[in-house]
Amino acid sequence: MDRIDAMRLFTRVVDRRSFTQAAHDLGVPRSTATQVVQQLEGRLGVRLLQRTTRTVRPTLDGEAYYRRCLAILDDIEDAEGAFSGAVPKGMLRVEVQGTLARHFLMPGLPDFFARYPDIAISMSESDRWVDVVREGVDCVLRYGALPDSDLVARTVTTLDRITCAAPGYLDRFGRPQAPEDLAGHRAVGLRSLTTGALRAFEFVRPEEVTRLDVPAPFSVTGTESFLDGVRLGLGLAQMPLFHVQRDLAEGRLERVLADFPVPAAPVSVLYPRNRQLSPRVRVFIDWAVQQFAAAGHVARLSD
Repeated sequence: MDRIDAMRLFTRVVDRRSFTQAAHDLGVPRSTATQVVQQLEGRLGVRLLQRTTRTVRPTLDGEAYYRRCLAILDDIEDAEGAFSGAVPKGMLRVEVQGTLARHFLMPGLPDFFARYPDIAISMSESDRWVDVVREGVDCVLRYGALPDSDLVARTVTTLDRITCAAPGYLDRFGRPQAPEDLAGHRAVGLRSLTTGALRAFEFVRPEEVTRLDVPAPFSVTGTESFLDGVRLGLGLAQMPLFHVQRDLAEGRLERVLADFPVPAAPVSVLYPRNRQLSPRVRVFIDWAVQQFAAAGHVARLSD
């Protein structure tokens, strides 16, 4: 078995967590699968798999080798597909902030898979900053300002944001008429997973953006808990409009300071600079742009 086929077999063992099932998938004897992995371990000089009576799991070295193998195999598929005219195929690994996935991507996935039946998507939902190369991620969709990095960033859309609170909170603390009225108010804080810092309130002025720090007795790192805290009347917050439209319509939340707009926030797709963009990544990004554009009532497509 050549090295490419050995990589395919090894990655299938990791995916299936089983020599038997991997061998069955690829149509080879189980003994062959075991022998090939042993030969790989001997050639590399490291142990790739941790074997137990019930399952097979990659070691740390095995996980690193697995991700490198996936990248190599994906490149081979993309190269062959470019010359054969084949439709995009293969595993697409995407990291998305959870609210973006649920509101903008998930509703359109049936259509995506109908158009690209040979693409499989492994979607992770997180607000943390991802090392796309080390973790084997093809692209990342992020909301808000981006830290400096070596990744290529393409703005997909910009999303409107508003200042809001629960009616019960406003009945207790008052309805501010200007940003200066926020003295004596409290906020539900959204804390960065990367830096630990609380996000300041921002307001667009004629010549600048004003930033105000509002005390936050309660702060979270997750967007759903953030919204729940606002609904419970724990404080004011600045939220993406799409995330609170139903709450506004049904009276659970109330918009305040409407005459003092909040800066819109970009949604960006990021991918490695030194990696050729594969056909499956290209079609996913183009499709994602269409999904956000179709939701024009809550988002503005960037120029």
